[in-house]
Amino acid sequence: MTSDLRIAILGAGYIASWHADAIKAAPGARLVAVCDPARDAAEALAASHGVAAFTDLDQMIAAGVCDVVHILTPPNLHRDLAVQCLNAGLHVLVEKPVALSVAEIDEMEAAATAAGRQLGACHNFLGLPGYERLKRAVQAGELGLVSSAQINWSLPLVPLRSGPYGLWMLRETQNLLLELGPHPFSFAVDLFGPLEVEHVSLGQWITLPGGEQRPQSWRILARAGKVDVTIALSLVETFDDRSLSLRGSSGMARLDYAADALVLTRDNTADLVLNPLVKELSRSGAHLREGVRNALRQAASLNQKSPYGLSFRATIAAFYDGIRAGRPDPRFAPSSARAVMQGIGDALACLPALPPVPARPIGTPQPRVMVIGGTGFIGRNLTRRLVERGHDVRVLSRGRNGPFPDIADHVETLGISLHDEEGLAAAMQGMDCVFNLAKSTDKSWQAALDNDVATTERIGRAAIRSGVGRLVHTGTIASYDMSDPARTITEATDFGAMDSRNIYARSKAEGERRLIAMQAQGLRLAIARPGIVLGDGGPLQHWGIGRWHGAGAVRLWGNGRNILPFVLADDVSDGLIAMMERDEAIGESFNLIGEPMFSGRDYFDAIHRRTGARLKVSGSNLTALWAVDAVKQGLKRHALRRKGAAPASLADWKSRGHLSPFDNGKPKRLLGWAPEADRDAFWRRAIDEAHLFW
Repeated sequence: MTSDLRIAILGAGYIASWHADAIKAAPGARLVAVCDPARDAAEALAASHGVAAFTDLDQMIAAGVCDVVHILTPPNLHRDLAVQCLNAGLHVLVEKPVALSVAEIDEMEAAATAAGRQLGACHNFLGLPGYERLKRAVQAGELGLVSSAQINWSLPLVPLRSGPYGLWMLRETQNLLLELGPHPFSFAVDLFGPLEVEHVSLGQWITLPGGEQRPQSWRILARAGKVDVTIALSLVETFDDRSLSLRGSSGMARLDYAADALVLTRDNTADLVLNPLVKELSRSGAHLREGVRNALRQAASLNQKSPYGLSFRATIAAFYDGIRAGRPDPRFAPSSARAVMQGIGDALACLPALPPVPARPIGTPQPRVMVIGGTGFIGRNLTRRLVERGHDVRVLSRGRNGPFPDIADHVETLGISLHDEEGLAAAMQGMDCVFNLAKSTDKSWQAALDNDVATTERIGRAAIRSGVGRLVHTGTIASYDMSDPARTITEATDFGAMDSRNIYARSKAEGERRLIAMQAQGLRLAIARPGIVLGDGGPLQHWGIGRWHGAGAVRLWGNGRNILPFVLADDVSDGLIAMMERDEAIGESFNLIGEPMFSGRDYFDAIHRRTGARLKVSGSNLTALWAVDAVKQGLKRHALRRKGAAPASLADWKSRGHLSPFDNGKPKRLLGWAPEADRDAFWRRAIDEAHLFW
């Protein structure tokens, strides 16, 4: 095949952007289409790469636009979709886990063989440059005879603590290993061959909303020939340690595969006194070499060659080379995928008895209240608070599974796209109140207009058409200019010019403006702007407080000594419910800010006192951060030709520090709102009961 391979992506979720960037970098390949049943997701990704968007796989196949399909859907769909594409004469690369069992992989491979096409497994870390160097060292005997391997995946899995809880990998305990296991298992299989699993232990359990429990610690003991293999997964708020360590007769090797850093340690022949010094100097030199190499590589590529990005580039390029050569790369071939899945399947067969699933209530909800964005942090809290107050609730989400199985007799979950105005209007029929907590995270102003502002307008129009009694819309205090410590912000404070503000602040302000204009058409509107929300189900790594560098280090926005607009999730929900119940709320906006009590440094000091965890906390110079951002955006605009890569203003950067104080008198006066004012009670609810770590 001499012409470019035409590539299509099936599934437009988070991982799709990594594949799209890798396809763009692959020689002799070009992305031509994106397919996803969610039209908004398909069109957004397709538009960002200037390719066609499809919502139906049959239609895309019939169009004959592609030679290769990357399947990036939830894993339970992989087998059927892969077989369909292979039967249509397309090569297929499947994200991990390739399938849910060895039998499914066998079906997929049979389809590939019958069609004369290639099936690839996207075990992307096998393409990492550092891993390729490690494998060569092992094969060259530089470590001697390898006797043991320790493979760690220690990385916080945020959805376990703060959602979204409808993800496929959270639905059953086994899904966690099916989702994360391919990384460590593929290393072991590629280096040493098939695994014999001997023991599996689970620990550090967490209770999900609804009562089901999931393990956050997995310890798997296995053997590959004469090599002892230990695989450890840690999903709590932990120091990032994604590493592969090998111990041999002549040396040791440790690959930090998250950072693409390989360090080899060998014995030396120096005198006994100097031997330890020489060994440590050699090790420190290796660390320095790896750090400099990675820093130069990322600087030269303007951060386009991160270790994770490189792993996808190498994997995808190798798969395409295999297609052209007619010989698949063995790292990503079906035989490798089968051995990985066999090991994972054997580990799942060794699982100890799991906690029972709690009994579920039976009953049909009769909702008069609807929550859009009800599966998010504040939305979950609000939904449960509404049920406690005696309301049945209709929750809108992308899927039909929500984190409310324990109150299923009072909560109805509907999977409706926010781009479907007819569906929204139908769902709003008979609703006394609709809460809109939806938001999008966009990288350009045009995307924000399409995904956030336009969605807000659709919700407003649907509310008018359906005769909804009241729309309670959630904006953000980030839309205010909070750069002046001498100015107290109230609801009467104007947002000011928004052109030089960050995309999120600007889009939320524009959404508010358009909803306010709809009041003339009969929209009964109330607007809430919550502060920095803390509480059970919220993340430790809250980016409203600072820039996080792993779970153990945060760089505060500013010096961290000014009072921040903290507020408890329970108090936000109480304020929103009061906006539903009080006629005084119609046509008004409310800044839901807790009592002014604590700074950012106070928060982390309290975490240390109450949990024993001391995080690395430092302040920042917001002017310096603004200057660095201006340079970065300039490089993106001119070197990478990215349209719309404009820096935010200095005032916008200073606003991240929340330098301006707030007056929360209006919601207290008009709504009877009473946010927590007791300092110890606030910390108890924000830290002790919030499960910040595990």
